[in-house]
Amino acid sequence: MSTWTSGYIADLDYTYGFYRELTPELLRFVALVKGIGGIAPGSSQRYCELGCGQGFSANLIAAANPQWEVYATDFNPAHIAGAQSLAAAAGTSNLHFFDHSFAEFLQEPSLPQFDIICLHGIYSWIAVEHRRTIVEFIRTKLKPGGLVYISYNCLPGWSAAAPMRHLMYLHSKTQGGPTSGRIGPALAFVAQLIDVNAAYFQQNASLAPRFERLKAQNPNYLGHEYFNDVWTPLYFSDVASELGEAKLSYVGSAALLEHLDVLNLSEDQQKLLGAIADPIMGETVRDYLVNQQFRRDVYSKGAVPLSPLSSQAAWQQLRVALSTPAPHVPLKVICARGEAKLQSEFYGPLLDALATGPKTVQELIAEPAIAKFGWQKLQQSLMVLVGAGHLQPALTAANEPSRRQSTQAFNAAVIERARASADLAFLASPVTGGGVQVDRINQLFLLARREQQPDPAKFVWAILNDQGQSLMRNGKAIASPAENIAELQSRWEKFTAIQIPILQQLGIV
Repeated sequence: MSTWTSGYIADLDYTYGFYRELTPELLRFVALVKGIGGIAPGSSQRYCELGCGQGFSANLIAAANPQWEVYATDFNPAHIAGAQSLAAAAGTSNLHFFDHSFAEFLQEPSLPQFDIICLHGIYSWIAVEHRRTIVEFIRTKLKPGGLVYISYNCLPGWSAAAPMRHLMYLHSKTQGGPTSGRIGPALAFVAQLIDVNAAYFQQNASLAPRFERLKAQNPNYLGHEYFNDVWTPLYFSDVASELGEAKLSYVGSAALLEHLDVLNLSEDQQKLLGAIADPIMGETVRDYLVNQQFRRDVYSKGAVPLSPLSSQAAWQQLRVALSTPAPHVPLKVICARGEAKLQSEFYGPLLDALATGPKTVQELIAEPAIAKFGWQKLQQSLMVLVGAGHLQPALTAANEPSRRQSTQAFNAAVIERARASADLAFLASPVTGGGVQVDRINQLFLLARREQQPDPAKFVWAILNDQGQSLMRNGKAIASPAENIAELQSRWEKFTAIQIPILQQLGIV
């Protein structure tokens, strides 16, 4: 580990992703759900992402939240060069990128104190000395009352599969050449062990289907997830202890469905958990009850509990917006116990009220069809819809025009890149301050719409055909130009009928 990479893969680009848990408004919502006073809106807020990868999330958050100054670092200079290029194309000025290691970033003299510090998919993939540096960075750079988002592979959920990962990693180390050429042979070797009925796979029945899902993953993702020299799944209690050195206390999970025990635990499990007084022990036991393998946690430095009156006022002022068209929100959620159905007699009126555009909770509770179910039912339902990804906490309507100006420039830069690539699959919303998934084809439809193309389907087909590409249907390439254009026409009609209205409500078009 004497090189600048410290054993982390640097010869394979990371994927371009947007992770909604990094969104400031979602983190505020987690704090509110847990009765904690979050970061108050203001004009001098500072946000930091450690290990930002390709920097796409940082770019999007900066564009959608021009009231924040966003700082981000990644040790890979190729990632940072690409991130800076996107920021320049979008004209995003409240964004500061660095190609520093964590130790160098800790010593960077230009850094301010931060209201929010985030690190997604970093903590389990770095050596212990780098974890200590991150803790020190948070200790010295996070404001009192500030929030931290951290995600990591955890135990006990990884207990069964960790040896499989070790085998893949070990096999790759025996091969020469770049990482990209070592992934396939490592997967093939694991498949051989499954085929010869290795006892490890026979006695861990969940591994074979897990391996099948793994083979379908993006190879770049697999390289960064499984083939680093350091890979350490951690217990919640150990992470909480380490972050305690930075004066942090656990707030809750950014995966909001995990807050709802009724969805995840049996009555006996709830009773057992309720008898545990120690919060760290309780959260650790919860991981055993659901066999947790990946945590998305929010911590606070100096959490201030809200009084009942302050909590109610904060909830009433909360503004939310649908990111899934109301008729397409499924009345069920997937949780630790399987599938849970949602009550149509309540969710129906709630979705109807939200279908017309963003609403504050005060506006929702004023609806008689919603008010009759009570305050607690509304709170729980909002948690469920946000946790399932169909509803997003939204910024106040004030200053939305300035946010819209920033997001329009960013989205134009992203959509322009869709001419040649499907890498960037999210657009920025000035309403939520976060991202909305829009795939390449639909981005090209937006490009056709912006350019007032008379036939969007033929416009998109011309782009694809020039690059020797075609659409897929049922896993097979569509052969003829006429069939491709017909498929694009069908997709255009669905896009304009279903997606365009929700993108309009979110300020994207």
